[in-house]
Amino acid sequence: MTHDPRRALLRAALDAAERGWHVFPLRPGGKPPALHGEKSCTRTGVCAAGHVKWEQRATTDPDRIRAAWSRASFNVGIATGPSGLVVVDLDTPEHKGSSDAPDGAATFKALCERTGHAVPDTYRVRTASGGTHLYFTAPPGVRLGNTAGTVAASVDTRAWGGYVVAAGSTTPAGRYEALCGPETVSLPPWLQTILQPAPRASQAPSMAVSGQSRRYADVALDSEARNVAAAQVGEREATLFRAARAMGRFVAWGDHPRSVVEQALQEAGEAAGLSASECRSTLRSALDWSITHNQGRRNAA
Repeated sequence: MTHDPRRALLRAALDAAERGWHVFPLRPGGKPPALHGEKSCTRTGVCAAGHVKWEQRATTDPDRIRAAWSRASFNVGIATGPSGLVVVDLDTPEHKGSSDAPDGAATFKALCERTGHAVPDTYRVRTASGGTHLYFTAPPGVRLGNTAGTVAASVDTRAWGGYVVAAGSTTPAGRYEALCGPETVSLPPWLQTILQPAPRASQAPSMAVSGQSRRYADVALDSEARNVAAAQVGEREATLFRAARAMGRFVAWGDHPRSVVEQALQEAGEAAGLSASECRSTLRSALDWSITHNQGRRNAA
């Protein structure tokens, strides 16, 4: 029996839609959307009232899917936002174009260990380049966007405004293959904390002048230190990690010396029962990231 690529890709699209994931066609053998762009839009059909982008046209309707895939052997794109998904993309050094680039799976595993968690066991797909996509159900009522390197080196995420190539699709580099069972677990709260943008500091009235800004930073440090010291077994490293990320912005903005933040959170972590070395490792990683990503104090629009 001969293999029918178009039928196999249609089946992959229908399988994804049965999970409630919104799909749209990608170019045969490729990853770009196969739908027309805004510049070439004729403003007819579904675009009569204005150009409709791929994220809006992605669907779970079996009839629309069959009609689309009857025209060509399209690869399958999953619009992560409408699908209620957050997908963590663990890149390989080859995908980053350098053998010296960090391995996404390794850096993500190290992050999980620092925050006191195992690598989540969820539906995953091996990408054509040898990387891995971890699928999570997005938290209700929270609209997350895409990130690049926010979680860890060579770790990107796709949510609203993004898409991933579904299992069953094929590119010249290889095939996208599902690696495990059908369960897609909820996005872990500790990972959501990293991905969810912090409120703008300028929204706090106490940030109006320099002296008030320093007092606000003092209150924040006291609060975070108390939370860390009171953390229960199983949550201690994650709580310390979140606290350091939260306080790193005050270091970047000049409201606190790094040494003051490190000392306060180090003492709190040890009071919670963590070893001195565990505290130092977690603080170094989280503060380095936060300081790098908060170089300019953001102002309200």
